[in-house]
Amino acid sequence: MSFLFDATFWVAVGFVIFLAALGWFGVYKIIIGALDARTESVKAEFAEAARLRAEAESLLATFDSKRKEAEAEAAAIVAQAKTDAERMAKEAETKIADFVRRRTAQAEQKIAQAEAQAAADVRAAAADAAVRASETILRKQTGGESGEGFVRAGLSSLKGRLN
Repeated sequence: MSFLFDATFWVAVGFVIFLAALGWFGVYKIIIGALDARTESVKAEFAEAARLRAEAESLLATFDSKRKEAEAEAAAIVAQAKTDAERMAKEAETKIADFVRRRTAQAEQKIAQAEAQAAADVRAAAADAAVRASETILRKQTGGESGEGFVRAGLSSLKGRLN
């Protein structure tokens, strides 16, 4: 019976009595109810977190597909732009070549016209010089009024033939 005088024994007896009193007043039910409520709120938060994660994954997949579509569209636009640029460059090259060809033809035509005009001017000058020389020679050889009429008629026909 020495344990009756031990302080540890009486602390244990007091603790058991305290627990029995708690049980008598229903404190265990209150504590278990609070723990159950906390468990349910944790489960609800976990379910909400899982739902939000699924929604985030869905949004990520959607945005990923939109990004891929945008990249494909951008690549198509770049390819189309390159094709258009090449086509425009070829058209410009063709137009420039055509322009140069037309300008060259015009220049050649102007040169030919200038040559023809120069040849005509030389022929006309030669004809005038020949007419003057002929007139001078014929005047010296023929004299009088009959000679002048003959000279005029000859010169008129000569001018017509030379031009």
